[in-house]
Amino acid sequence: MVVMLVSFLGWWYGRGWRQVANSFKPRLQGVADSFSVNLLIPTLLEPWRRIVTNPGRSLEEKWRAWADNTFSRIVGFVVRSFVLLVAGFTLIVVAVLTVIEMIIWPLVPLALPGFIVAGVLA
Repeated sequence: MVVMLVSFLGWWYGRGWRQVANSFKPRLQGVADSFSVNLLIPTLLEPWRRIVTNPGRSLEEKWRAWADNTFSRIVGFVVRSFVLLVAGFTLIVVAVLTVIEMIIWPLVPLALPGFIVAGVLA
């Protein structure tokens, strides 16, 4: 029993803690990949869903195509900007929670004896 406890504590304060610290970058990369941040940034000003109106021959058709294409780009910009804002907020939340996890990690094994003592005293 003592050997198992020592082995657990050795892992918890050694390799386990390093694994949590090393998971920081992959977690952020996973969030960025989930929101396709690397694809959204270069296409920020692209038309929404590639909806493009080809201009006709008359001036009115050219004007209408320009207005449609401009509107499509504005919609694309607004939607992509909103997704990027949500992605940024999510990245901040994941980063803060990971830092909190790294801070709390060494305290978790100490909580068990504390809960036992609190239970006995209550």
